[in-house]
Amino acid sequence: MTKIAVFVGSLREKSYNKSLAKALESVKPEGMEFIYIDIAMPLYSEDSENAGMPKEVLEAKETVKTADGVLLVTPEYNRSIPGVMKNAIDWVSRPYGQTSFYRKPVGIVGASVTPSGTASAQGDLRRVMLFQDAKVLGQPEVYVALAGEVFDSEGSVISDRWMKNFREYMETFGAWVEQEK
Repeated sequence: MTKIAVFVGSLREKSYNKSLAKALESVKPEGMEFIYIDIAMPLYSEDSENAGMPKEVLEAKETVKTADGVLLVTPEYNRSIPGVMKNAIDWVSRPYGQTSFYRKPVGIVGASVTPSGTASAQGDLRRVMLFQDAKVLGQPEVYVALAGEVFDSEGSVISDRWMKNFREYMETFGAWVEQEK
């Protein structure tokens, strides 16, 4: 079984990015399992780290460390990474020099209600992941713009074109993770 640690960068209950993650999971290759990371972690501070990492952080670090790959599914806030996503990444990368992302295959996708999609947030996440010495998948890319036209109010995909794109992405991502194992 190929295990993928999935970070969804939104805490909103009906997040388009949660819908995107579920859509990708629905077309994942056979033998792949998504393990969702709860990113609602305390704010990172080195003082907190030195006092002992919180249980949810230790669990997330172990999940990422033992996963075969990582999928980051992000909205874009103020042309960058949502704070809650960056906070979770910061925790999982600590202590310094002991990142759980080291040499992990990482895919980055995202959805937004704006016409520009999540290009800026994904670019910032690429830089962060490259600093972790992760192996970031370059192509294909998934920038879902105008997400309200792609997902219905229940989070289901209403666009055959996008489902085709999601299927193609997951085929490529799955083959790439297997190659990098």
